[in-house]
Amino acid sequence: MRSNRQYATKATLRQAKRQAPKVQISWSQRARRTQFGTRNVRAPFSPPEDWHEPLGDASGYRIVVQDPGEGFQHIVTPEQIRNRLSRVPPRFLRDLEVIQLSRMTRKKCSFPCYGMQWSSTLYLYPLDESLEEIFYCPPRPEVVNESQMYGGRWDEPTAGVWRLTWSREAIEDFYLNNILIHELGHLIDNRNSSYTDRERFAEWFAIQYGYRTTGGRTARRPRVRRRHHSK
Repeated sequence: MRSNRQYATKATLRQAKRQAPKVQISWSQRARRTQFGTRNVRAPFSPPEDWHEPLGDASGYRIVVQDPGEGFQHIVTPEQIRNRLSRVPPRFLRDLEVIQLSRMTRKKCSFPCYGMQWSSTLYLYPLDESLEEIFYCPPRPEVVNESQMYGGRWDEPTAGVWRLTWSREAIEDFYLNNILIHELGHLIDNRNSSYTDRERFAEWFAIQYGYRTTGGRTARRPRVRRRHHSK
């Protein structure tokens, strides 16, 4: 089974009115590009999710692992997540209470995304076991460029079909240093309220504290093996 994605206009997601920490539903930018129109992800027609209400618990975050679903796999482990976040300034984790590795369901397949932030919880979604994603609409240049930054490879196997293929190393890098950090950026953003401003901040945060702090382009250059021939 391969994940199928379609791109459309960006959606403005409604903000729930709650007390601090600020409750905001923020999908990873890949997910937002797949949405058609404005959606409230807690509405009946949206994919079901386990919503973790904020408790105001400052004792640290916990990680919930659900079964990924048939044909899917979680990309990162709880240990990898904790190791990655241990390198983030502690002040950014102050309001983080739950990280959930969510299951993939049939309904969620029609509403695909990599990650989401709601209130004090970050959600990371599984990917197809093949580590391939199939697109039936041309991916936007920024989508192609961003995935290639982390080692994603694009091709067009047939006319009108685009395929994004990941290696294990590349997709783990993408989740740990982009998706996870991007959603954390939404969590700590208590200044912006508009979709555009929140997205701009989360993208900057992911580049600054995800991509650059892990070596940027230099660390992700393909390794060239030089062969020496004896005379």
